[in-house]
Amino acid sequence: MVKMTYKVTPKLNKILKERNITQIQLAELIGEGITQASISRFDRNKQHLDTHLVLISKALGLSIEDLFEIEETE
Repeated sequence: MVKMTYKVTPKLNKILKERNITQIQLAELIGEGITQASISRFDRNKQHLDTHLVLISKALGLSIEDLFEIEETE
């Protein structure tokens, strides 16, 4: 049985650029619950708060999985 591993890379900044949305605008869209500073750290962090993932994905109309580039490797 081949064991698959995954490389997971955040792509929030890419999504924001494609939609012409700033981190500040996203924070305002979300409202209370996540700051611009937290959004700024999103692509640099290896761990993400569950609440932040939910709030960001809902604000952008995406699934949580859509916030990441996921590569399968053997």
